[in-house]
Amino acid sequence: MSFTNAPVTRTLVVGFVGASIAASLLDIKHYFYISIGTHILQYHQLWRVLAYQLCYLNSSEVLFGAMALYNMRTIEQRWGSRKYASFILVTALFTSIVPPLILTAFLRPLSFGVLDFLPAGPTPIIFAILAQYHAMIPHMYKYKVALATGPPTGQDSAALTFSDKSTKYMMAGQLAMSQFPGSLLGAVVGWLVGYAWRNEALPGVLTRWRVPGWVVGMRGQKTNAEFENMRRRLESEGASTGTASGIQQQQAGPTEGNNRRRTMGQQLIDEVRGAF
Repeated sequence: MSFTNAPVTRTLVVGFVGASIAASLLDIKHYFYISIGTHILQYHQLWRVLAYQLCYLNSSEVLFGAMALYNMRTIEQRWGSRKYASFILVTALFTSIVPPLILTAFLRPLSFGVLDFLPAGPTPIIFAILAQYHAMIPHMYKYKVALATGPPTGQDSAALTFSDKSTKYMMAGQLAMSQFPGSLLGAVVGWLVGYAWRNEALPGVLTRWRVPGWVVGMRGQKTNAEFENMRRRLESEGASTGTASGIQQQQAGPTEGNNRRRTMGQQLIDEVRGAF
């Protein structure tokens, strides 16, 4: 239970928890949420679409967000850090633009200005990761929670069925409903972006793009060509060693060859016979 083989997840958790604490201590929370009418339409603060996913503004969201990212670190462990970091950056690009755009162009006019608020926090990114977790990780077991206090009367008794993955979905659901309806909009958009990325519905250049290796600490690793050269050199050395061993066996006498083929027990018996 650690961040082994998950450096990107560790960076995400430490980064957004630290940013949330810093925003609280420095009293700059008002820079991270978006009010469409005030910030976008009136003052044209477009930089907020790039800032609103950097941190949460209350402790409960910080807790559930950190736990959700930690529990889904298996995605990075299966994909590798480079692919996972690329997915996070591509997802962040879409989730930074799409929710404010939907809110500005559709929801706010249709609701006559009621739906105007987009809360701070990386909830869209977490739901994009959750879409991968839902598709990739199978459940290990299921269990039922009875709805009645009496003894069960059969298989059809009233009960709710859960799995070992249910707690992960509950934590993400808490984030989606924490500042309804803005948080739910971000969660839905994040899930759809993650699902589209997995099914290659996004532009191919984005799904195939990868961050440079040094970003995730791959600077010192050998390239495929270097590994291929090493393999060929080892094969040639092994072939030359095998040839030399064959020549030595041919030059050795039959007695020496027989001694090499005798077992340890036979050699001990011959030694005892020679002593008498």
